[in-house]
Formats: sequence, structure tokens, C-alpha cells
Amino acid sequence: MTKRVAILISGGGSNMVSLVEDMTGDHPARPVLVMSNRADAGGLEKAKARGIATAVVDHRPFGSDRPAFEDALNRVLDQAHPDIICLAGFMRVLTEGFVMRWQGKMLNIHPSLLPKYKGLHTHQRAIDAGDAEAGCSVHEVTAELDGGQVLGQAQVPILRGDTSDDLAARVLVKEHKLYPLVLRRFAAGIRERIDLP
Repeated sequence: MTKRVAILISGGGSNMVSLVEDMTGDHPARPVLVMSNRADAGGLEKAKARGIATAVVDHRPFGSDRPAFEDALNRVLDQAHPDIICLAGFMRVLTEGFVMRWQGKMLNIHPSLLPKYKGLHTHQRAIDAGDAEAGCSVHEVTAELDGGQVLGQAQVPILRGDTSDDLAARVLVKEHKLYPLVLRRFAAGIRERIDLP
């Protein structure tokens, strides 16, 4: 049975587009919703142009009441009946209550080679540490920030003179390959880790 996928974004949605464009043909999943916490997220128009339902739940009116914000997210998600939720540049930290509700059904892409550099500013932290390589990870979402089982990673070399923007641009190319591959496998019930060169 074809899996239903909801994708949560906060910005331009380039990873969302890579996921959506892969969900065709014999892919075991299809996109049913793209939702953002920002009405001005560029990815919403890209989703609409591809015929995908969109929704906005602005986090700002909820202030610091994260559970209330997440209740609003859940009301929209419940109407879409997703089997899988993909976080694709969704820039809100989710509470344990939300994560537990969707446990085993939620993926995230993170711009580091986890378990290194959880959280923000990953590229600069890798450069500052003198690492020889950086990359991205797709992992299952758990209550621990960026702490769930890693399902796939892709590496890029850190070059002499790299800025964080240089490195981010090269890692993003890998993200667009890795995330669709992991989602395809995950939707087919495959949870073994895969590594891209």
C-alpha cells in the first residue's frame, strides 16, 4: 500500500522538492501535504506548483506555548493521515509529546555527520574543529535533539579555505541525494543504514 508523506518546512524547501520529485513511478510513497510554520516560506509555492496540498501553522501567535502550537500542527496532520512525516528544514524544536505521538514515523535531515555537531552552526563547528570531512545525516526523530537512529549519511571533504557557506552548499547537494534515497527505503520498510560516498 502506498505510504502517505507529510513534509514540514520553514524555508525555501529545496530538500522538500528533492523528496517530492523522487516520489513518482514505483516509489512506495506519495506526498500528501507540505506544511510550514511560516506563511512566507518559499517552499509552499513550490509545493502548490506541483499540485500538493499546503498548510501554514504560524508558531508566533503561540509564543512560548509549544504544546499548543503542536496541537495545531497535529490537527492539520490528522486531516492528511500521513504514514510518514519528513522534517525538511523545519526550524522548530519539537516537544517529547509531539515526537512520541509520531514515533517511528518521522524522519529528519541534519547537516552534520551525527553524532557530531547536533544543533545549529554545524558547518562552522566542523571547520573550527579542523575536521577533514563533513556531511549530512538522515535519522529517525526521537525526543533527544538530533539523537535518533541514523538511517543514512553522506560525506564531503572540507577543503582548505572553506567558509561555512562553501561547505553548506556542497553538503546540500548531498542532502538532495541522500534524503530521497533514505525515504524510499524507509517507506518500503528498510531501516538498515546506508552511506553515500
